Formats: sequence, C-alpha cells, structure tokens
Amino acid sequence: MSNNASSKITLLKDSEWSVIDGEPCRVMDFTPFASVQNGKVVAPNLTDPYASVTLEYKKMPNTIKGFVTHKMDFAHLWAAFKERGISDNEEVITIWTTKHYKYKFLKFLSPAYPKMWVMIWTKGAWETLVNLNRKPELTDEAMWNTLGMGPLAEWKPKVME
Repeated sequence: MSNNASSKITLLKDSEWSVIDGEPCRVMDFTPFASVQNGKVVAPNLTDPYASVTLEYKKMPNTIKGFVTHKMDFAHLWAAFKERGISDNEEVITIWTTKHYKYKFLKFLSPAYPKMWVMIWTKGAWETLVNLNRKPELTDEAMWNTLGMGPLAEWKPKVME
C-alpha cells in the first residue's frame, strides 16, 4: 500500500487490497481505462489496470484509490456504472475479498480469480451496512435482512459463497 504526501492510499496489488478484505466500501468514482464492446472487455494494452475506483472505507479517514486489475471485476463495475447506471438515490457498494471463496484453497490461487462483489443499493445502505458490520453477534443473513430487500442489483463472482 503506498502513501503520498496527502495521505491518500493507493491499492494495486492483492497484498495492498487485502487491508480491506471482506469490508464493504462505497464506490465514489469509477474511471475506466478499458471498455466493453460486444460483451468483451477491450483493454488499451496488456499491462495497465482496467480502471480505477475511488472508495470510501469507514476505518480510514481519506478516500482510497484502487486499481482494478481483473477482467471480470472490471466487467462487473462496467455493468453497474455504464450499462445499468446509478441514479441519484442509489449507491454502489463493493466488497473486495479472498475470504469468501466457496473453496478455501482458491485463496492461494486468487490472482487467477475475481475478487470484487459489486452491488447497487438504495442510498444510505452503506452507512447501515457499516454500522451493522460492527456488531459481531449478527450473522450475515441477519445483516442482509436488516437492510430490507437487499441490493437492487449485484454482480457476484461464481467462485464466492
């Protein structure tokens, strides 16, 4: 994780992203460097990230800039922001994780697998979710039930439970 003079945090490698593993973050900005054309991700080259995201994470005072390096993670963000679109009364919440793979051994193969669960919620859900997340006695199911009907739309990699 790199820090510059303004204390902004930048996430590029999985080891840097792991500081927020399993934590809900609100996506404040999505800046694509690639695109989706005819259902396929088209990147400008083979080495640059597909996009950047600006995230709000409750445990850090400043926003976080993360670079999206997995094709499916990018496609899911693209689907949310560019294809479906986000209205003024909605927000995008993402959970970057290797902790929630269906099979624990996949964690060791994680560079090959997507890590972002992308969801669109009614505005205000992130605050509720973050506050519920601080109550360890609640099960995941209880947290979702407290939030009502759940996300309005979601893109969850099949390798996740």
